[in-house]
Amino acid sequence: MSTETADTLREEVRRRYAEAARAVTEGGACGCGSGACCDGSESTDFGEGLYSLEQRGGLPDAAALASLGCGNPTAVAELHEGEVVLDLGSGGGIDVILSAKRVGPTGVAYGLDMTDEMLALARKNAAEAGVSNVHFLKGVIEEIPLPADSVDVVISNCVINLSVDKPSVLTEIARVLKAGGRIGISDVVAEDDLTADQRAERGSYVGCIAGALSRGEYIAGLEAAGFEDVAVEFTHEVADGMHGAIIKARVA
Repeated sequence: MSTETADTLREEVRRRYAEAARAVTEGGACGCGSGACCDGSESTDFGEGLYSLEQRGGLPDAAALASLGCGNPTAVAELHEGEVVLDLGSGGGIDVILSAKRVGPTGVAYGLDMTDEMLALARKNAAEAGVSNVHFLKGVIEEIPLPADSVDVVISNCVINLSVDKPSVLTEIARVLKAGGRIGISDVVAEDDLTADQRAERGSYVGCIAGALSRGEYIAGLEAAGFEDVAVEFTHEVADGMHGAIIKARVA
């Protein structure tokens, strides 16, 4: 991918999610139209419908409405009291808030996002939820602004497929994780027999479809970054041959 193409795609993603944050802030639902990562108001495949009523009940309405993901990584990350958690592409903050509650006052939950509007919304949601063990950082997931060996668990919800440099993302995740650290990621993943062109036919890049890795590509990428015990489990189909998936792995 050329630098110009990568920059264009990243700006398109940033603009789309800024619009979503403004729509929620102004009192509406997600403002992305019918794109896949923004279908929570009409589909249980994406967005707030993937969280239980109990989980949503303890959150500000804006946190649930701003959920644009394809899964619920906090449900599979097996978080423990006192751990440090990092959410890549934290959006309106729903997964950071839920993580902060799970790790408790002795733990910390970080959220990383590149969109000012989403960061402002997330900070507001965290304040309304009454959680203080959270920190929202501005940056891109290809260059995580945290030191090496500083995080116990990395989670992410339908964001890595939007990256323009996925090998860098996986390498950065491995860098910031402590020895034995783990990931619990929700993402859109393609079946191995789908070509890049076939994925693009099924949906747009900013709609979380065209940029998705295949299952084999995900496993190979994580192993190349130094992960072991890699597992990619399909959970529900979101387009023909494309699935919401849970990705788990551990650094040595």
